[in-house]
Amino acid sequence: MNTWRDKAIHTILVGAASTSILIVLLIFVFLGKEAFPFIWEVGFGELFRTKWIPVSFKAEIFGLIPLISGSLLVTGFATLIMIPFGVFGAIYIAELGTETERSFLKPFIEILAGIPSVVIGFFGLVVLSPIIKSAFGLNTGLTGLTGAILLAFMAIPTVITVSEDAIQSVPRAYREASLALGASKLQTIFRVIVPAALPGIIAAIMLGMGRVIGETMAVLMVTGNAAKLTLNPFDSVRTMTATIAAEMGEVAFGSHHYQALFWVGIFLLIMTFGLNVVAQKVLRKYQMR
Repeated sequence: MNTWRDKAIHTILVGAASTSILIVLLIFVFLGKEAFPFIWEVGFGELFRTKWIPVSFKAEIFGLIPLISGSLLVTGFATLIMIPFGVFGAIYIAELGTETERSFLKPFIEILAGIPSVVIGFFGLVVLSPIIKSAFGLNTGLTGLTGAILLAFMAIPTVITVSEDAIQSVPRAYREASLALGASKLQTIFRVIVPAALPGIIAAIMLGMGRVIGETMAVLMVTGNAAKLTLNPFDSVRTMTATIAAEMGEVAFGSHHYQALFWVGIFLLIMTFGLNVVAQKVLRKYQMR
């Protein structure tokens, strides 16, 4: 009886764990079904051109390079902003803040994590964009930097929450042993606690990057939506997610433009999948130390 029950529970658990794999495979199949006709009719090389002009009376151009560069630019700068604020914020809450500060900061951070992205985008459009424009003397405040700051603001609560849990999970004996050997509070934090919690902190950063690279509404509202190849954060850019959100609702079903948008989705999915693979390898590396 117990053997039958154990097998049934094992089968249910395996099925539940396999569901996510099946869903990912079905997503790839769905995207491929709609996207692959583009290769036979237009050509795969068209996707690697440096211009995205899907609607034109002369010649339509479906180059994804400016969209990929826009996503990487915004994600990269958002990550550079997110990491120090998120990690140091988690360290302060977990190790340095008083009980009163923790009781105030933790609920406040959780509230920030729950703010809808469209509200944050509206704040960026009305408040942050004019500040960026006047501070740097730009023609417009709708830039990649504006989008990066907003996305970092959205991801920081996730990084703080997960990193703080990782720091709190470090055994108390580590702290006591370090202090007993004469290390200061800061030495204990940065030479003992943070290295011990590093796998969790890296996981938090990767979760934050996943939130950043997949965000749509905020970047759609504040990055200017100029599909051009640039590495300048003060230029207007367009991300892959914003392109899909802005154009999919108006594109003709089955057209080359429609198929190209599915290729945008495939490249976005590949980037996200690659990020997860890198995260797993990094975590495994630190866990083996």
